[in-house]
Amino acid sequence: MRSGGHARRRAIGGIVALALVAAALAIPPAVASPYPPLPIADDRGFLGNLSAPTLAPGASGAISFSVGDPLPDALADAELLFEVYAFNGFPGNATSNASVAGAPVLSNASASGSSVGFAIGTLASRATVRGTIDVATSAVTPNGAFAVRTSLAFVAGGTSYRLESRGWFSAAEWAAATELPNGSATLNLTVLGVSGVLPETAVVVANSTLPWVLGGVLAGVFVLVGLGAWVYFRRESSSRSGTRSSADDHHAPRAFGTRRTSDGD
Repeated sequence: MRSGGHARRRAIGGIVALALVAAALAIPPAVASPYPPLPIADDRGFLGNLSAPTLAPGASGAISFSVGDPLPDALADAELLFEVYAFNGFPGNATSNASVAGAPVLSNASASGSSVGFAIGTLASRATVRGTIDVATSAVTPNGAFAVRTSLAFVAGGTSYRLESRGWFSAAEWAAATELPNGSATLNLTVLGVSGVLPETAVVVANSTLPWVLGGVLAGVFVLVGLGAWVYFRRESSSRSGTRSSADDHHAPRAFGTRRTSDGD
């Protein structure tokens, strides 16, 4: 009897152990938490005075900007990233990725390429720093506008944050985060997995054979993009919620507008 009872207990124990293992295997792997959202009203305080040049093929210039800290805590390990990611050619007005011959090259003091960073390090609360990123074209750079997306990563109060511009999200991702089921506009930062949304800009390339009126129009459009394209949601965003909504129309800060002919990365 004792041996039979012992065997039953061992069998039951084995079943329980197998059940626990099966339950553990059924649990999906942990997914990295998104960056915590910041008040939408703070977005405009991080990246401002964003201006990109209009260049002739073979010429060089600079993207200028300012980075601020609108938070009560200082920013640590802060770095701003710029990346050329899309091209809108002229004539034709067709949008494509930026992998065209002679695409502009960005550079800082130590690196160059389609993507470079601007290291800020530590920035005191309410402080602002100005900077530039060099841009160089070649003799074969085609006429048109090269969109430049931005992102900003930093640590504040012991928490890591990341803000990105519209160009980092596909059309489907952006639609899922910015439109409610009833069709009204919103901005759900939790869905996007970022702390906020930044403006982006574009480098315009126009040779001397283009009509000066066209060059002026292109330059003017992207100056407006650089200086004024922001996510301007109502200041009800003073809460820490990841979702903002309003019946008003809202626009994403995107160099080629809120709609594209193809998805992003």
